[in-house]
Amino acid sequence: MAPQVGSEAPDFTLRNQNNEEVTLSSFRGERNVLVVFYPFAFSGICTGELCAVRDDIGSFQNDDVQVLAVSVDHPFALKAWSQAQNYDFPLLSDFWPHGAVAKEYGVFLEDRGMAVRGTFLVDKSGVIRFAEVNAPGEARDQSAWKKALAEV
Repeated sequence: MAPQVGSEAPDFTLRNQNNEEVTLSSFRGERNVLVVFYPFAFSGICTGELCAVRDDIGSFQNDDVQVLAVSVDHPFALKAWSQAQNYDFPLLSDFWPHGAVAKEYGVFLEDRGMAVRGTFLVDKSGVIRFAEVNAPGEARDQSAWKKALAEV
């Protein structure tokens, strides 16, 4: 089950596309964090969603907000995808233990070995202020993210 709005966000440390560790709680007190789970790099809907973030990055990532995109892909795949799409935000690998963070956020499909599209806005104190979970194949409406960001 996904953590609910008003609850503390499960902390995590994952490696990004450059094989550097990124820890959610390291942003506490400094920046809100938009955690965006997606199924797989190089897939159609995922590419479209993250390209929309890239193309309007100022609405999603700025001095007050950090985007962290998370999938079960290996960091090497994320590096190739990041370079191919010119993403300038961290793509985090929940590869091993496979899907462990996605499981904590209630967005892991055990039978398919992938995360569904889950989006969580974590405020500067580590509390979830927005949460949505979309089924496989169901694209997200990013205007809801913008509205949530305007309210923190």
